[in-house]
Amino acid sequence: TASTDDCARMADLKDKLVAIGLDEKKAAEATKNTKLAAMLASVLDEAGVPPCEAAVGKLLYLAATKYPANALPHRTMLLKYIVDGKLKSDPMVIGALEYLSKVGGETVDVTALEAASGVGQESTPAQIKAACAEVIASKKEILMAERYRMNVGLLLGGVREKYPFGDMKLAKEELDAAILALLGPKTDADNEKPKKKKAPKENKPKEANPDQPKAVEAAPEVVADPYKIFPSPKDNNQVATEIRLSSGEVLRPANSPAKLAHHLKTTNGQVWTRFPPEPNGYLHIGHAKAMHVSFGFAKEYDGKCYLRYDDTNPEAEKQEYIDHIVDIVSWMGWKPWKVTYSSSYFQELYELAVELIRRDKAYVDHQTGPEIKASRETHTDSPWRNRPVAESLKLFEEMRRGMWAEGTATLRMKMDMRNENFNMYDLIAYRIKFTEHPMAGDKWCIYPSYDYTHCLVDALENVTHSLCTLEFESRRASYYWLLDSLDTYLPFVWEYARLNITNTVLSKRKLNKLVTDNHVHGWDDPRLLTLAGLRRRGAPAVALNAFCHGVGITRNENVIPMHVLEYYIRENLNKSAQRTMIVLDPLRVVITNAEPSKVEEIESNPPIGNPYKVTFGRTVYIERSDFREQDSKDYYGLAPGKSVMLRWAYPIKCTEVIKDSGGRIMELKCEYDANKSVKPKGVIHWVGEPSPGKEPIKAEVRLYEKLFKSEDPNSVDEWLKDVNPESLVIVRNAFVTPQVADAAHLKTFQAERLGYFCVDPDSTIDSPVLNRTVSLKENLAVQAVKGK
Repeated sequence: TASTDDCARMADLKDKLVAIGLDEKKAAEATKNTKLAAMLASVLDEAGVPPCEAAVGKLLYLAATKYPANALPHRTMLLKYIVDGKLKSDPMVIGALEYLSKVGGETVDVTALEAASGVGQESTPAQIKAACAEVIASKKEILMAERYRMNVGLLLGGVREKYPFGDMKLAKEELDAAILALLGPKTDADNEKPKKKKAPKENKPKEANPDQPKAVEAAPEVVADPYKIFPSPKDNNQVATEIRLSSGEVLRPANSPAKLAHHLKTTNGQVWTRFPPEPNGYLHIGHAKAMHVSFGFAKEYDGKCYLRYDDTNPEAEKQEYIDHIVDIVSWMGWKPWKVTYSSSYFQELYELAVELIRRDKAYVDHQTGPEIKASRETHTDSPWRNRPVAESLKLFEEMRRGMWAEGTATLRMKMDMRNENFNMYDLIAYRIKFTEHPMAGDKWCIYPSYDYTHCLVDALENVTHSLCTLEFESRRASYYWLLDSLDTYLPFVWEYARLNITNTVLSKRKLNKLVTDNHVHGWDDPRLLTLAGLRRRGAPAVALNAFCHGVGITRNENVIPMHVLEYYIRENLNKSAQRTMIVLDPLRVVITNAEPSKVEEIESNPPIGNPYKVTFGRTVYIERSDFREQDSKDYYGLAPGKSVMLRWAYPIKCTEVIKDSGGRIMELKCEYDANKSVKPKGVIHWVGEPSPGKEPIKAEVRLYEKLFKSEDPNSVDEWLKDVNPESLVIVRNAFVTPQVADAAHLKTFQAERLGYFCVDPDSTIDSPVLNRTVSLKENLAVQAVKGK
């Protein structure tokens, strides 16, 4: 199996590393790092070792781990210098590496290389000993004063300055011996640890309220600048990947200094990125992360970001999706530098395909889809792979002119059918489709594939950083193979972990299944983590961007708990949402000592948002759950003979409970304390009649929960059966205040003690509809009911 083969290769590599002088532990650790292991295997193969002396092996390991990626074409030459004994020490190898990093892929000046690495400049042991004596003499007074506390590195630096390529290990030994001869053995005073000076104590301010309860939710750690991991555009002359062909040849594509200079002149040295969605569906939370990576990186470094529609498949693309994408990008707060389409480059892409054929890097193939699949499985060349260039040029022109039927011909790139990477198996560049394109119309009947298009358009648009998720990592070889074959500018490619969140699915196929089979109510159903669904649910765009910033940009695959996303939404709404009161399960309360024909308007004073008016009269409504017939010490709601405070209004005391024939509580009789002479511990929310005898405004409230019962529905065999039947509960007779009924669509509110809600687009003044965005934090809810 593949895993068995990998284990065998790693065991063999470990044995080779031990044979060149590494200890067992270091060799074992090296094989655990996939990238390092591959690099070390290549270096040992190029150097033709083992066998070799341990000193040579140490220098080879140093060269492997420090080698500049932009100078990989010269690595074999450097390794030969080490094996042949021309580079004998760490400083010599480091000097050579520094020189090569400046040269990159250009021709090496051997004289300059040897001068930079000290070839022929070696020092003798006698010279090193004399240099050590000079340094000791020059620092004698300081040595006598500081004794063994003096930094020996400063002394070593003096020797290195005179003999930069000398044996510093020998120099250290000579210095230690000279210091011992000068100072004698260490005394007890020399062995004492220096006393640390205590820093003055800070006068920390006392907490304003030490009894205040701590927040239940802790803020996730946030990286200040997650984009620091990306190289500067001016450094894009390194080999981003090695393409190992089955022939044994190794391709190491890199921008030449001239090519990079031309690119930097075009971009003015700025960061240029792109966000390239396919217009064949709705964007989801994973796309929010992709936007944060590409748009955010460009914004952070005063660069530019394209919104590029990757519209190469006319059968799947719709204007509906194009309009949706530009709308969502704007809602998320991003401003594209330019909005472009891959289809805008169809002519340039066609001309590059012709050039690819001329270079004998592509051919017209007549295999069917199943035949291509079978040949890839058996690593077998197409019968038409080696047809004459002129013949492929003629056939490709005929394809363009519509002279071949769909499925009878494709243009394939002549890559490497026996490569270890399946994305090098002669990928299709063009296929025939007699389908009108949403943007290009009926001009074309051949369309470029994604694998052919996206890298070339990156190059045509002078993108500096082509950033995508890790599932595209295996395509990196084909990306650079094509650009290298056409000798274009090479963007820097980097893959990051895709966003995975618990209790949901994000694959386009599964989202489409949920929508088309009516498991949810459309692409903007608030239970979906589509961005349209999150907007309809009331999640602010700034909160989603903060969430994406918080989860960071890494290559480590992980799953983010849903509560982390909810934390960011809640934190934003807590600071921005207008306060109000909503009663979900109303219980009628008659205030027996209030005037029947009078309603008092009371103005609230919420900590966030504008004040709102509530009407207090003879009849008000409270949550049914805020009343119990049996009181207890830890209960702060209403009970017979007990008082609570109506939020913003008065204390009320329950005097009578009215039930129907079945024992269900239908009404409470209460008295209110107009003078507020008592201060109950409990505070509850409520909604009053707007005028005597008139019911409050009724609203439909949609309470949303997680869409799936399992944290990872993707791992469930029958994933559709994992849909949570309680993911949507509709409350049809809730009572709301007039400010909610009059609010614009998507306006957000914090319903005191209940959670955060927004006005759904289905809402009207006469029939308001609210969506619950998230619940309150537990500690806030507890504090509210306790009146804190």
